[in-house]
Amino acid sequence: MTFRTDLAVECMESVGRETAGVTSEESSFGTVTVSRIRIHSREGAETLGRPQGRYVTVGVPPFSDEIAGDDVITVLKRELRSLLDEDGPVLVVGLGNTAITPDSLGPKVARRVLATRHITGEVARSTGLEDLRRVAVLAPGVLGQTGVETGEILGGVVDRIRPSAVVVVDALASRRLNRLGCTVQMSDAGIAPGSGIGNRRMRINADTVGVPVVSVGVPTVVDAVTLAYDLTGEDCREDVEPRGAHMIVTPQEIDLLIDRAAATVAHAINCALQPHMDPDVLLALV
Repeated sequence: MTFRTDLAVECMESVGRETAGVTSEESSFGTVTVSRIRIHSREGAETLGRPQGRYVTVGVPPFSDEIAGDDVITVLKRELRSLLDEDGPVLVVGLGNTAITPDSLGPKVARRVLATRHITGEVARSTGLEDLRRVAVLAPGVLGQTGVETGEILGGVVDRIRPSAVVVVDALASRRLNRLGCTVQMSDAGIAPGSGIGNRRMRINADTVGVPVVSVGVPTVVDAVTLAYDLTGEDCREDVEPRGAHMIVTPQEIDLLIDRAAATVAHAINCALQPHMDPDVLLALV
């Protein structure tokens, strides 16, 4: 049976062995654990079912239980900076549907990211913000709302403003309940919008938009069939999804989880993109 997951670390667990063309390492920092996976070859990509690239999975205390501490922000900032060039303008994109709570992570992050592309010239000099990295922020909605593929929107925006990189934030799907709301995955391999809720669209990566793409995501849902198999060891597809209805599971406290995860991810992005600014000042500005 094929397990549905967006997390590279869970793909590694499913394989259960060393894989040619794939390297991995783990570390910890306070309450935070970090797993780094790098897929070097086509063989490794085919085995794990993920594109070639780097995947960083950060395990954090559950967002629904507590507000993320400084150690969480420090690790997320460090790992995100390792996937990005240090210079050049950046476009931050929040993917998802605000009308569906488990899928609203991206737009809520976008609202909290500091947009600085318009702060130039005398305004920047008079406010002491000349060292700001230029950042543009976009929440393009979803295909059902706009009639336009997200990848097509981003392609047009990238052609116009020419960022050095795109940071895309989206909700993800996990195989296991114990990873919901306490995991952040970052990757330089791009992302397929809608994958978290089973509506995978045109992939967003360097090939489709023309610049490097770094994805950031938090798992907010588990596929019901995958969860049933994980708990029972049996294929319960007919019982879990009667009449072919696709079902997903999300925590009862999803509203709190999304709000805290969005605040944490946005603050980490702001700190990573504006490393010369005091984190408290960044919080005040947004």
